[in-house]
Amino acid sequence: MTHDPSTSPLIDGPERTALRSAVAAFAKRYGSDENTAELWAEAGKLGYLGVNLPEEYGGGGGGIAELSVVLEELGAAGCPLLMLIVSPAICGTVIARFGTEEQKRAWLPGLANGSKTMAFGITEPDAGSNSHRITTTARRAPDGGWLLTGRKVFISGVDISDATLIVGRTEDARTGRLKPCLFIVERGAPGFSYRHIPMELAAAEKQFEVVLDDVPLPAEALVGDEDAGLLQLFAGLNPERIMTAAFALGMGRYALAKAVEYARVRQVWKEPIGAHQAVAHPLAQAHIEVELARLMMAKAAHLYDAGDDAGAGEAANMAKYAAGEAAVKAVDQAVHTLGGNGLTVEYGLAKLVTAARVARIAPVSREMILNFVSHQTLGLPKSY
Repeated sequence: MTHDPSTSPLIDGPERTALRSAVAAFAKRYGSDENTAELWAEAGKLGYLGVNLPEEYGGGGGGIAELSVVLEELGAAGCPLLMLIVSPAICGTVIARFGTEEQKRAWLPGLANGSKTMAFGITEPDAGSNSHRITTTARRAPDGGWLLTGRKVFISGVDISDATLIVGRTEDARTGRLKPCLFIVERGAPGFSYRHIPMELAAAEKQFEVVLDDVPLPAEALVGDEDAGLLQLFAGLNPERIMTAAFALGMGRYALAKAVEYARVRQVWKEPIGAHQAVAHPLAQAHIEVELARLMMAKAAHLYDAGDDAGAGEAANMAKYAAGEAAVKAVDQAVHTLGGNGLTVEYGLAKLVTAARVARIAPVSREMILNFVSHQTLGLPKSY
């Protein structure tokens, strides 16, 4: 029996190949253009923003595997959309899996076509990577709704989002312990405010601190089951890691393409500089590492879309780690290949030196991923 490689979850089949080609051609028209609002709107009209969302709510009926293709190809063309990680991947996935029928009808069509955007708020000033230290709390209001109080930091795109999916904690009536829950908080809600956090980072999307001061929410603002806890939270965090890998890999591919093009034509001595192994081999190594990280990302997306949340958690963390490392190496090598030109505005690579490192830090640091793998995969004891 002959094996058909197109059936492998790690290799694009015909439909995904067509999607990749279409997005690449679309993204090429924008290149490194900073007009992300126009790009977002057109991508929504073409159906790219909602490829992972259910067809009955205006999506493409695909999964995170398809959405990661969209983000990777946008990044490879120099115009990644950070909010793809947040709005359709995290928020759209959580609502599609756990939301009420009313929540799905209210939000999913808009998230799919780009007419609505949703931010995601989990990180807090004092909690860091420890989600058990989240202090944003929701308590029952006399009218049966909720009052939400707390602070969030480094929340992307709050200023352009219609709502923010906030990770808070409610008290378990049986144990008295706090458990994580998710709430949709619309931007104009009383007590909801945000402040821009200046970043030394070249990105169209801004970062914000969010303050929730007894924000009154209706009962229906709660997404999913109040007792589901971490299950619902990680339904959003696993896609976040996979999509962060796609973001990093697109950036790495973009940088390598610039460097390879330069090395082919830049001539100082007799031959183009790309003929010298000192230039060619590091670029080849960076390319190999990008491709290896892409395979792990594809594995993670396949496991997640197949419903294997535990397997996807491990693979998503590994994919995010590998992609972050590969992107940093690719960008650094690209800059060094161009020499002084690598630091000019004309070639657009210097700004990626900082941007590539975001994938090492967010949404979870590489050190915490190594902790996860050492504890969960290798079974080593914890130090914390």
